[in-house]
Amino acid sequence: MDLGLKGKRALVTASSKRLGRGCAMALAEAGGERVLNARGAEALAATAAEIRAKFGVQVIEVAADVTSPEGRAMVLAAAGGVDILVTNAGGPPPGVWSDWSRDDFIRAIDANMLTPIALMQACLPGMIAKGWGRVVNITSQSVKAPIPSLGLSNTARAGLTGFVAGTSRQVASHGVTINNLLPGSHDTDRGRALDAGLAKARGVSLEQAHAERAVGIPAGRYGTSEEFGAMCAFLCSQHAGFIVGQNILLDGGATNSTL
Repeated sequence: MDLGLKGKRALVTASSKRLGRGCAMALAEAGGERVLNARGAEALAATAAEIRAKFGVQVIEVAADVTSPEGRAMVLAAAGGVDILVTNAGGPPPGVWSDWSRDDFIRAIDANMLTPIALMQACLPGMIAKGWGRVVNITSQSVKAPIPSLGLSNTARAGLTGFVAGTSRQVASHGVTINNLLPGSHDTDRGRALDAGLAKARGVSLEQAHAERAVGIPAGRYGTSEEFGAMCAFLCSQHAGFIVGQNILLDGGATNSTL
């Protein structure tokens, strides 16, 4: 299927590893320029080099913390006018309600709500002017079904979801779509951290914790960054212009919900 993305310029944040990397790879395969961002310069350079070698597309890499005003300014200056924006940031640590201070909530909201909003506010005007644009925010299955130990993430990502719900309807008539991808358990650093937390809490091995969590997924396994990236690329494609303001679960059926 031709996704219609040749010649399109995409900015993917936190794209050196795992889900962000999966999105960057899938978009690169579809053609066009890619602007990649991550905090770790070494991993970012490796991903950029692999994309150049494998797909022959131009890649601009910006090693910066996109959650900081200075880092965000660097990324946006390098990106210029983009047609596609994929926002991504690591989630805050798990815990219980009594663990978290006001500062913890501010950090979570800044990284997982205010940063993607700021990126959208910067990129949407250019998309509207061109009459075409795609925004995909990587959030979490906890938006659909809050996870008790991820209270910080539940809070911040729910706020972002509310912003997207209204904003996506305001820009859709300009040929710009905004949607959210909600990952469940994937074979990522985040997934392994949650495995480790369960292992510690239950006094079991990491392997056993992984197996216990996988049993709760109807698909019987964790997701992969490749299949996650493929869905992201489709949402960014010429075929997804009628998908507006949606929250799409990629969780192997783990969220037991009719709607």
